[in-house]
Amino acid sequence: MTTTAPEPQSPDPAHQGSPHPPSPHPDSPELRPGRTRPRRRSVLWSPERRTTTAGVLLLVTLMAFENLGVATAMPTMVADLDGGTLYSWPFTTFLVASVVATVLSGRVCDRRGPVPSLLGGPVVFLVGLLAAGFAPNMAVLLAGRFLQGLGTGTVLVATSLLIALVFTDAERPVIYAANAAAWVLPAVIGPSVAGLVTDTVGWRWVFHGLVPLVLVGLALLVPVVRSVAGYRPPPRSRAASVPAAVAAAVGVAALTWASQHPSGFALAYGAAGLAAVGLALRRLLPAGTVTGRGGLGGLVRSRALLAGTFAGMEAFLPLTMTGVHGYGPALAGLPLTVTALSWSLGSALQGRFPHWDRDRLVRAGFALVGAGVAMFGCVALPGCPGWVAFAAAIVGGAGMGMAYPSVQVLMLRRADESERGFASSAMQLGDWVTSALVIGFGGVLLGALGSAAAPGTPIVVLAASLTVLAAVGGALAGARREGERS
Repeated sequence: MTTTAPEPQSPDPAHQGSPHPPSPHPDSPELRPGRTRPRRRSVLWSPERRTTTAGVLLLVTLMAFENLGVATAMPTMVADLDGGTLYSWPFTTFLVASVVATVLSGRVCDRRGPVPSLLGGPVVFLVGLLAAGFAPNMAVLLAGRFLQGLGTGTVLVATSLLIALVFTDAERPVIYAANAAAWVLPAVIGPSVAGLVTDTVGWRWVFHGLVPLVLVGLALLVPVVRSVAGYRPPPRSRAASVPAAVAAAVGVAALTWASQHPSGFALAYGAAGLAAVGLALRRLLPAGTVTGRGGLGGLVRSRALLAGTFAGMEAFLPLTMTGVHGYGPALAGLPLTVTALSWSLGSALQGRFPHWDRDRLVRAGFALVGAGVAMFGCVALPGCPGWVAFAAAIVGGAGMGMAYPSVQVLMLRRADESERGFASSAMQLGDWVTSALVIGFGGVLLGALGSAAAPGTPIVVLAASLTVLAAVGGALAGARREGERS
């Protein structure tokens, strides 16, 4: 196995000697604009790809459903276990475990390849489902959620490396488009199905019902695991620090708690958490992520800014619809469904044209996300009609669908083969940290400038801040490309 060449014109060395026939490179003549990509529609479901595609997409779908469905069932399960004072902790423990697992999985993948994480992650996730489903008290439920977070963080990094090994550069936009589509069904029906299950057979089956499907997903990955079992990455040049990951996870948890409990003590607690996160990220992210330089750090920064900007809009859009426009819960949450559909369509579009310039797609994505959050701010103004929220969801979701997979494709194209695990974990970590920071910032604004019943002013301030953040992200993405060209 040779080291991946940084230039996109080179063939993908991950497929030298691979049993899977490579697809044309996006810069080759048969993929130039106006040409039709041979067998593009069937590439994921060809005989040598179909089990890998099915296994990856099934696991992603199940983890998305668990992530979205648990929130619906949480009030019932917490009440049943007499844990009302610990309501937020099942979410916090999941987040903390995911952050730590992301770093651990990146280290393991860079040392031993994706097989240990691909096999171990789903098993840990499954044990977490069983523990939560059988939980007699809140302590066991929290332990189950912790294991689910470990499994999710492990699998997300491992599947990124698996995609790098199994799919060529030209095929990766297509698998990432399918990956985005795998989130749509859980986003559309996940909360409703979880609510129906909770009402009919009990909240425990929100967890237990996924167990057989996780086993199926794991079984589907066995053939591809065998095919890459002999892969060993080149010696690593760097690795993330596990103690720093723990510090970052604890800091994010502190920030999350402080944003939900506004007080003098919470402010100090949140400041300590922010300091811990800042110090830890210096050991967890590539050089240049914070300073504005290009390279791998620039890609991590781009995805983190996209994630944080969009998470801020998603987190507070339903509140804006109810507090400003008086919408009921069902209608207030409908823009989030539109967001998922638009994201999937945007991702499908970039997958349909793998020859499109990925750097330009990232900048276009920032522009669309910025326009979406600006419209989100308008929704908070008294004279603005509520339907603008749906326009914001469509525009912002399309931008995320185009930019998110493009950043991932660029990362796999440009990262050294010995540090793809590190790069994947850094991207996932950046997503979670910036999302937590932005949502925490929104919570502080809500407490200082308004309330849940009157969120107009804080939402306008938040949306303006997010619009600036998107503009900065787009400008830095453009500067990153120019710097890499010079």
